[in-house]
Amino acid sequence: MARYISPLCKICRRENEKLFLKGERCLTDKCAMERRPYPPGEHGRRRPKETEYGLQLREKQKAKRIYGILENQFKRYYDLAAGRRGITGENLLRLLELRMDNAVYRLGFAASRNEARQMVRHGHFMVNGRKVNIPSYQVKLGDVISVCEGREIARIRECVQSSTKPLVPGWLKVDIENLKGKVLSLPKRDQIDIPVNEKLIVELYSK
Repeated sequence: MARYISPLCKICRRENEKLFLKGERCLTDKCAMERRPYPPGEHGRRRPKETEYGLQLREKQKAKRIYGILENQFKRYYDLAAGRRGITGENLLRLLELRMDNAVYRLGFAASRNEARQMVRHGHFMVNGRKVNIPSYQVKLGDVISVCEGREIARIRECVQSSTKPLVPGWLKVDIENLKGKVLSLPKRDQIDIPVNEKLIVELYSK
């Protein structure tokens, strides 16, 4: 499976805002955005000329990078969203939110989506009692996500008890004691707290 292997901090600098791709590190002075708050590269300090296409592209790139997926997979999600009833942009974000790795991160079982993706790949989580090791697996209404017994439990409990972990959104419910989570409803737009204007993404793909 193809994956992004370059430095994550460059992504935040390129988008000119914190995307919290490295979990707790992003909240400290070690964060690259604190030390070098400008795009990477030789011409990073120059102010680029903004165009309509450029703004649309940046929103698409930002969404891809927040959820840690590559171009072809993102386009497939857009095609699925466009084929469903409702608002295409909201459908797109809902599909991305319902990914297994994102659900694990939202429940607080991992410090970042990257860590959640690795834990899922290594088979540390179950859905409705069955082990799932596919990060792109789509969780559904009523699904129960639980932690498998193993050495990663200590790390997961550390993440759950961390004071810097993000708030669990309203479409999920977490049982910290038993390390379980449940999908209470499908996520609505006001429950998806990512700094992305999905309308610009739809405009980009609609051309």
